[in-house]
Amino acid sequence: MLSIDPSLGKDPQILLAYFRDEFSRSTARLDSEYKNSQYKQHAAAFNQSAAKIISSVKQTIDGAARSQNWTGAERLSALLMAHYTGCVSMIEGRNAIWPYEYMAFSRRMGELWQAFCQLAFEHPLGKLELIDPPAFQDIRSGLQRELAEYVASLDLDTPAKNELHGYYDKIWLLVDSGQIKMDLDLHFEQQGQKVVVDFKSGFGSNEKGNTNRLLLVATIYKTLVEDYRCLLLVRSPEDRNNHYFRTLRDSKVWEAYSGAEAYEKIGEFTGFGLRSWIDSHVDWLGHLNDETARLIQGSGMNGYTEW
Repeated sequence: MLSIDPSLGKDPQILLAYFRDEFSRSTARLDSEYKNSQYKQHAAAFNQSAAKIISSVKQTIDGAARSQNWTGAERLSALLMAHYTGCVSMIEGRNAIWPYEYMAFSRRMGELWQAFCQLAFEHPLGKLELIDPPAFQDIRSGLQRELAEYVASLDLDTPAKNELHGYYDKIWLLVDSGQIKMDLDLHFEQQGQKVVVDFKSGFGSNEKGNTNRLLLVATIYKTLVEDYRCLLLVRSPEDRNNHYFRTLRDSKVWEAYSGAEAYEKIGEFTGFGLRSWIDSHVDWLGHLNDETARLIQGSGMNGYTEW
C-alpha cells in the first residue's frame, strides 16, 4: 500500500519499490499471454500497462494534494518523482522483454523527458493557463475575410477584383497541399502573452524536414495569428546539437534554448526550479537496475540519461 503524502517528492526509493512491485505483477500476467516470438507486442502491452499505473499514481497524488492543501511545490515535486521513478521502472521492464537498441532508446527517452518538463507547466507555482492551439482552417478563414474586405474597398472594376481573388485562391491551393498542422507540444498564456513550446531531446541527425516545418509553423504564429512567442526547449547542451538547432536559434521566429538555458526558461514561466530538482533527485544510471544500466553504458546511450 502506497502512503500518499508530501514525502513522496523527496525519496525516490519509495516510489521505485512501489512501481517495480506493480510492474512485476503486470509482467507475470503478460508473460503468459505472449510467446517469445511476440516480443514486440509483449513490450507494447507492457508499456501500456505501465503507463496506466503511472498515470493512476499521479492522479492519486494530485487529488490528495488538492484535498489536503499541500503547497504547490510539494504537489509538483511528488508528481515529478512519480513520473521519474515510474519511467525508470518502465524502462527496466521493457528492456527485460526486448532489449533497447539505440534509436528506440533515444526516442523513448525524449518522450519521457518532454512529459517530465510539461508537468511543471501543467502544475505551475504561478499563474499560467494552458490553451488550445488555433486551427489552421480558422486562420485561413480569417485571412479570407480580411482580403475580401480589402479588395472590396479598392477602386477597381469587378473583373479586376475577381482576378485578385483568383490569384489568392491559387496561392492557397499550394499552401493547403502541405496539410499544415499548428499543434506543437505545449500552448499556454501568461500575463496576456500567448506562447507555444516545442520540446526536443536534441539535434543530432538529419532534421531538415522537421526544421523546415518548425520554421513554417512559427512564422504563421508570429505573422498570421496573434503575436505568439515561439519557444524551442532542447535537453542537450548547445555543443551537442548540430547546425539545425542553430538554424532555428538564429531565425527571427524561434527563441531557442538548450541545456541549462532551457531549464532556466522553464523556471521563469512556471516558478519552479526544475534544474535544481533534477540535480537533487534524478540519477538514471544509479537508479536503474544493473542489467539495464550496463546495456545503456555499453551501447553508448548514457547521454540520453543526462537530464
